[in-house]
Amino acid sequence: MAEAYATRHPQDIVALAIQEFSPRLAISFSGAEDVALIDMASKIGGKFRVFTLDTGRLHTETCQFIEEVREHYGINIEAFFPQPEAVEKLVREKGLFSFYRDGHKECCGIRKVEPLRRALASLDAWVTGQRRDQMANWTSKQVWAYIRENNVPFNPLHERGFVSIGCEPCTRAILPGQHEREGRWWWEEETQKECGLHAGNTHAQ
Repeated sequence: MAEAYATRHPQDIVALAIQEFSPRLAISFSGAEDVALIDMASKIGGKFRVFTLDTGRLHTETCQFIEEVREHYGINIEAFFPQPEAVEKLVREKGLFSFYRDGHKECCGIRKVEPLRRALASLDAWVTGQRRDQMANWTSKQVWAYIRENNVPFNPLHERGFVSIGCEPCTRAILPGQHEREGRWWWEEETQKECGLHAGNTHAQ
């Protein structure tokens, strides 16, 4: 099946996912390009869930955009938050900006990876917006062509030079020609720029 769908339109893949896994299927929504998947699923119909990870450090614009998408599509968006005890312990022992000194993985583990594990625990399938240049069938240009052609809402930070949008302390705008990962964890080595959500460590350890 993976071979047969390797070159298919993402909408075909979403339709198959809904057909095979509804209602224990969810789209993860980060407040960026993932909204194209929500638009496709809404047009296809069928039961699917949408969840987001609220790290407690999202840009204000991202929070407002998540609410805009909820209202635009008339859907529930389930927010998963980090365990407060873990956040409190990290901040108490290392302060609010330990990632500049120790690297981002510990903070991302608490604020993103653990909540994602909880979100996935009740699902049979997970749809997430990774592109061909990240892992799937579309390039960034194709995603944005779909967004424009279908009047899909998008995060206003994209118009301010933000390509990769995550937490406020760790995300910044980039210059033309820079790779999108230059806008995340810019103080770290290039090989370390992965938060863990797609690095194979979302399974129980």
